[in-house]
Amino acid sequence: MNDRGGKTFDLDSVWRQHSRKVLATLIRLLRDFDLAEEALHDAFLAAAQKWPQEGLPANPSAWLVSAGRFRAIDKLRRRSRFDAMKADLGWLTGEAVSPEDDPALADDQLRLIFTCCHPALAHEGQIALTLRTVCGLTTEEIARAFLVRTPTVAQRIVRAKQRIAEMGLQYEVPSLAELPERLGSVLRVIYLVFNEGYSAHSGELLLRPDLSAEAIRLGRLVADLMPDGEVLGLLGLMLLHEARRTARLTSEGDVILLADQDRSLWDQVRIAEGTALVERAFAAGQVGPYALQGAIAAVHAAATTAPATDWTEILGLYTVLLRVAPSPVVRLNRAIAVSMVRGPEAGLRLVDPLLSSGELADYHLAHVAEADFLRQLDRIPEALSAYRRALSLCKLEPERRLLLRRVAELGSDQSG
Repeated sequence: MNDRGGKTFDLDSVWRQHSRKVLATLIRLLRDFDLAEEALHDAFLAAAQKWPQEGLPANPSAWLVSAGRFRAIDKLRRRSRFDAMKADLGWLTGEAVSPEDDPALADDQLRLIFTCCHPALAHEGQIALTLRTVCGLTTEEIARAFLVRTPTVAQRIVRAKQRIAEMGLQYEVPSLAELPERLGSVLRVIYLVFNEGYSAHSGELLLRPDLSAEAIRLGRLVADLMPDGEVLGLLGLMLLHEARRTARLTSEGDVILLADQDRSLWDQVRIAEGTALVERAFAAGQVGPYALQGAIAAVHAAATTAPATDWTEILGLYTVLLRVAPSPVVRLNRAIAVSMVRGPEAGLRLVDPLLSSGELADYHLAHVAEADFLRQLDRIPEALSAYRRALSLCKLEPERRLLLRRVAELGSDQSG
């Protein structure tokens, strides 16, 4: 599309940049998730009709909020609820809302996270609803991320919305005294949003920089509210991972593994800030899963070359992490660290039970780890089988291309 100044704009890009912020604002103002989602889509439909002729507004977010509110007026009138809600929704007939004029607007997404993470909601519903509204993931994507059925996730989201409406929960950041009981869920949501941006679960693109940036922004806001060790650890972890983003893909969008990355492309400013945050968390004696993961990322970041990586230190940190936050994925990552210290046979002995027990049978990265160990042990037919199993489970195209190359390479070696 072209605006009046001759510049091109892409409505899909506008959606990616502004839709989550506009939705969070509409939810706060309308106090109704479903009505706000309808208003958001109506606003973008109006933009698709008007912007090609009128040009891209100077403030797209404010334009979309304004368009959404007018469409909300129409829907409320048609539903015969306008008169009853008029007192609460007086903003609808006022002037357009501008993010620069409303100091609360900048934090609407954080307010929405705290609302979704209210202790009155079931934990699974908190996470699913927040990923849907803040992250913009579809119910299918959320279901894949948590290895559950799509209707299960849909029901969790519906129940959470109903509970919020029934209890009249407020869209506000709680007081510092109330923060601790919600902090764990809030950090979990920010962590998951970042993970989806850093390594998507499915689709054509490995990276979604908009989500990574949003997670870091939210992490900074929470750190300002409550500089708890785990808050600092999570922010440090995200910055350390984000520092490697430009080195993770080729110009064609193919995956570059950590050992093969050009470390001169890593962002040293982010590495320095992330490392300092992790050190602050450790110095405060508030060391939890996020600070430990941040420390592991900091060890990787400190290595000027892949062979210089202190895998013994990483193994020690994973051993502590396994005690603090045991999970099959942590055991898998520790197994990889074990293989780097003690060899692939030792790593394979730890991965095999995770697959045979069914804990990670549908997790493609576990099969990738098994295949890598088998390849290093020159057990090529078994490695090929494991890579093919991983390929059958992988939904992300850049990773699929990497696995296809591995299969082709080993197949060629075997035939030769």
